Amino acid sequence: MATTLRIATFNLENFDDPGPAGQPTLATRVALMRPQLERLRADILCLQEVNTQEVNGVRTFAALDQLVAGTPYAGFSRAWTTVAAGTMPLDVRNLVILSRFPIASHRQIKHEITPRPAYRRVTAIPPDANAIDITWERPILQAAVTLPDGSTLQVLNLHLKSKLPTDIPGQHPSQFLWQSASGWAEGSFISAMKRIGQALETRMLIDGLLDDDPNARIVVCGDLNADLDEVPLEAIRGDVENTGNPALVSRLMIPCERNIPTSARFSLYHQGRPVMLDHILASRPLLAYWQGSAAHNEILHDESVAFALDTTFPESDHAPVVAEFLLP
Repeated sequence: MATTLRIATFNLENFDDPGPAGQPTLATRVALMRPQLERLRADILCLQEVNTQEVNGVRTFAALDQLVAGTPYAGFSRAWTTVAAGTMPLDVRNLVILSRFPIASHRQIKHEITPRPAYRRVTAIPPDANAIDITWERPILQAAVTLPDGSTLQVLNLHLKSKLPTDIPGQHPSQFLWQSASGWAEGSFISAMKRIGQALETRMLIDGLLDDDPNARIVVCGDLNADLDEVPLEAIRGDVENTGNPALVSRLMIPCERNIPTSARFSLYHQGRPVMLDHILASRPLLAYWQGSAAHNEILHDESVAFALDTTFPESDHAPVVAEFLLP
């Protein structure tokens, strides 16, 4: 009998309890967002921006537990990002993988494959005398999931750096003010360096998995803060059009949203423009079983416009994305 496998990704947008001052309550967010999770009917769910709560000095996923309470996800296996090499989750913006099937192993990768790039900031006040190390905020979360047929699915959960400029000393006195256009440009350049650096580390991880097993089933999920035609996605995809090497065709990672009609292919609104920032990409051995994808964006709002506050729109400003596979 064939097995239906539904894989989904969802950026919960600073999911916390209690939220920052003036933010909607957890109960309000749960009431709106739990039905979104239930609609996905996911067997494997990759979440981004999951904050933790402190209980007796220990960080826990109490808010996430409330979100999934009463749903099948409450009994799923879990993997999450941690502080350094420890077991305690991060305070904010954790990556979490929930799986109906057993998680045989998991790890997080950050600068284990690609070293920190060195860069000397030229618009800093004063300018850097020496290069500093540039690091990205979040690791890759990798989980080896054991499927019903005994095979392994490698799940990579990502949240790449946003397009917001990185702070430059002396150039960014307040949240919405920059001292110079050059400072803003350099901050944007460093953010792009982080975003593409994370994508490079992801691509090298994928190549390593395919070196070990050319038939590896791999899925990359997450908020990549880039659309299909931008460099981070192209780096992860490894298109022959870019490498010019047909011998690499078996190493492609294929975006599963390509079957979604263009008019519905978006997961976020930014200043009135629909963009696809949340993606699911499958390796060719997994693509053989792909049935279709959907972006649940029917109630998506544009949080970048005036007066679109979290109190007005308590749900996430990202749409969940799901891909379905039919495994033999």
